[in-house]
Amino acid sequence: MKPLESTPQWQALIAARETIASASIPALFANDARRFEDFSLRVGDLLLDYSKQPVTRATRDQLLALAEARDVAGQRDAMLTGERINASEDRAVLHTALRTPPGATGWAGEAVAAEVAAMRSRMVELASALRAGERRGATGKPIEHVINVGIGGSDLGARLVLEALAPWVDGPQVHCVANIDGTELQSVMQQCDPERTLVLVVSKSFGTVETMANAHELMAWLRRRVPADDVLARQVLAVTANLDRVRELGLDPDLALPMRDWVGGRYSLWSAVGFAIMLAIGPDRFDELLAGAHGMDRHFADAPLAANMPVLLGLLSVLNGTLLGRRSQAVVPYTERLGRLSAYLQQLVMESNGKSVDREGETLGVPTATAIWGQTGTPGQHAFFQALHQGSDVVPVDFIGVARPVAGEKGDPLTLTANLFAQSQALMQGRPDPDIAAARRCPGNRPSNTLLLRALTPANLGALIALYEHRTFVEAAIWGINAFDQFGVELGKGLATHLEPLIAGGQALDGVDGSTAGLIARYRDWRG
Repeated sequence: MKPLESTPQWQALIAARETIASASIPALFANDARRFEDFSLRVGDLLLDYSKQPVTRATRDQLLALAEARDVAGQRDAMLTGERINASEDRAVLHTALRTPPGATGWAGEAVAAEVAAMRSRMVELASALRAGERRGATGKPIEHVINVGIGGSDLGARLVLEALAPWVDGPQVHCVANIDGTELQSVMQQCDPERTLVLVVSKSFGTVETMANAHELMAWLRRRVPADDVLARQVLAVTANLDRVRELGLDPDLALPMRDWVGGRYSLWSAVGFAIMLAIGPDRFDELLAGAHGMDRHFADAPLAANMPVLLGLLSVLNGTLLGRRSQAVVPYTERLGRLSAYLQQLVMESNGKSVDREGETLGVPTATAIWGQTGTPGQHAFFQALHQGSDVVPVDFIGVARPVAGEKGDPLTLTANLFAQSQALMQGRPDPDIAAARRCPGNRPSNTLLLRALTPANLGALIALYEHRTFVEAAIWGINAFDQFGVELGKGLATHLEPLIAGGQALDGVDGSTAGLIARYRDWRG
């Protein structure tokens, strides 16, 4: 595929860049009584309002022409049908197959569908036995706590979903541990009765340094505290692709749940990596989560580009981040249950699309992934919204709201929603009144999307996460990059392995750069 900047469609957008950047969003509404209807889209229980973007119908047509020229639909179909689109690792990309309904073949064919069904059946059987108390700990006590040990995609997805779906949790209490600084691990161990605790070690290679360090600490804790020789075989469960390593650690390989190389970590919560989620909310609710994601998959696959929610979101992201140079994006959910969403999206977007070469290894001539950040509203309004309204940088915002609270939830949804709608309105309208002091003026004309969910249910959460997955894919398709490798993650890890014995002392620092050598020397001194 030729470089993006050499295409006529991108050059047409470059020619219109100043016009787009200076377009008055309030004027677009003033001149078009039907703007909201034409610049919003509903898929199931999700509504996308993108009318507060600096986009006219002509600009939208230009963006859609770009999507056609970059063969977004063809690249999408190649992913869904199992072509090896992750060329640098020679792998297919089939996280969507994990969401195929039971009994359906799916896009990727019968063999993959059968493998997914077998994996899901094992998960359901084991989760049901643990939740019902039929499978117990080594001393015969039921499992009441689960410690999910992972990092990155083996951690963030579980945290996001468990917090978002807290009202549906009716199984063991799940605790997540990722960091190796010890604080999180110690806190979790203090909350758990070791005789009633199941440890999930989630690592494709079963060699991830952070995960295995925490796993060894937890296994030692179980051996110390549980008076049973088979405690590890009974109370430690591996989610991995490396069964040989499972055997080496004395765990039961027959109890292990499989991971496949055609599912990247940041797309893996739908797989056995999501076993902690299934334990907490039950197999039926987990199926609803999958079904919601599958519904968004079907929409992404079947809807025309002009009415395709992930395609439109991806194009708007490219417009703001690449064409207009707006190099960060805020994500602000107006529900505390989605407080983990911005952290989840940081990995999804920035690990997928934080690339500077295309699929052929050529240096890109345009910027790619923007920085994703944010927190929940209304706390964010009293933190960083000042910069959104009056700062020198224009930061596009994705606002996310929920119309219906779950039965039993407290709080005032009307006040929350009034703040949600007011903030996007304020960013657009501003306060440019020349008769007030300059310090009080807000320029306005700042873009945002609003995603409104009917309710934060398992199905709607699944659809929301899948929407952002596919938006990320659309961005990568436009830029011509591989969204499914992450070799940059490996560099620092490799250097850390080399530096650890140097930091421990006893070795000369020959060949180490001056800054790192100076830091090591000071660290050694302060550690004594």
